[in-house]
Amino acid sequence: MFFMRRFVGLFLMVVLLSAVVTASQLEIFSWWTAGGEAEALEALIKVFNKYYPDVEVINATVAGGAGTNAKAVLKTRILGGNPPDSFQVHAGMELIDTYVIPGYMTPITNLLEQWGVMDKFPKGILEMCSYEGEIYSIPVNVHRGNVVFYNKKIAEEIGMNEPPKTWDEFIMYLQKAKEKGYVGLALGDKNKWTALHLFETILLGVLGPNDYNGLWKGEVSFNDPRIRRAFEIMNKLLDYVNEDHAALAWQDATRLVYEGKALANVMGDWAEGYLKSVGWEPGKDFGWFAVPETQNAFMVVSDTFGLPKNAPHKENAVKWLKVVASVEGQDAFNPIKGSIPARLDADRSKYDIYLQWSMEDFATKALTPSIAHGSAAPEGFVTTLNDIINRFVTTRDIDSALEELLMAAEDEGYLVE
Repeated sequence: MFFMRRFVGLFLMVVLLSAVVTASQLEIFSWWTAGGEAEALEALIKVFNKYYPDVEVINATVAGGAGTNAKAVLKTRILGGNPPDSFQVHAGMELIDTYVIPGYMTPITNLLEQWGVMDKFPKGILEMCSYEGEIYSIPVNVHRGNVVFYNKKIAEEIGMNEPPKTWDEFIMYLQKAKEKGYVGLALGDKNKWTALHLFETILLGVLGPNDYNGLWKGEVSFNDPRIRRAFEIMNKLLDYVNEDHAALAWQDATRLVYEGKALANVMGDWAEGYLKSVGWEPGKDFGWFAVPETQNAFMVVSDTFGLPKNAPHKENAVKWLKVVASVEGQDAFNPIKGSIPARLDADRSKYDIYLQWSMEDFATKALTPSIAHGSAAPEGFVTTLNDIINRFVTTRDIDSALEELLMAAEDEGYLVE
């Protein structure tokens, strides 16, 4: 009997210890697996560990361009009732349509109010994280999508001394670069989103920020004649891209600029983080400017973290969100990631010359959501549009692309009259 009681006592002790160990964990899910982005996440985790040293952080990452693979794994886990404690998700429709409306997320408005940070974020960013008056995620960063990065040495050689403000002017410089034996515009659309990324910046320019935003609000028709102009501009740009574009990922295209093989690359400002990681200095080796005709707009790509329903370690998830929302956390993460903080009161001295330029425009320009990165439209529409744009890159048939776009928009319930 004595040995039985002792055995039962030891068994209960092991169970209790296991529960303590389990309770002291925090699983963070993301697709930040490479270079500066992985280092940035580790810096954010380090801040968390500073305040909560007894919590074991499980850094669960899944590789794949723009999170394609990670999102598939995450969906499987959410649907299977096995959510992580918190996960990376783009602000906007990717968050709202995929996770909030189906009922997989817990509102966190009360936490932001409790921490006194509601007024520390731009209203437009919090609206992208909200549904029916409740906030569901906290933006840890902001990337700008409508940026051209260029090789300063090649630019000087072709006489591009000032950033071109119109597409006609930019195409003139692409032609000059081509005549000198360079690729004008580097493209890597092995993963479909990069071609759509290019197209959405053109669309933003031809419509302007108000009408671009109006597409997603049902105020502007997808039958607007300016959308044809966007396809016409992209068709011209395709005359200046590298022949092997379909075999390259986004960073491979950015590397063509670094290697002196291409003049420019239209990409989000994670490309700036990449160029710094390979040894280039912003303002010295490479320059940048807003995509032509989008100087008055800031295309937002924002990574956020929220609180899933049934998070295994809810208390630790809340602690994580508090760090994500803090100035200290955002200033640890963003300078390494090559993004700017979502908080308006961050320490600008911690950011390089490019990021300070981006911060200024973020605070003063019209904010617009990205299609390619899940903010503007539901996932089904984005997937269809990805296919339409990638077929267009191959066929360059404007009429067919427009017809397909109108059908997709009508199916989604957008304005097409």
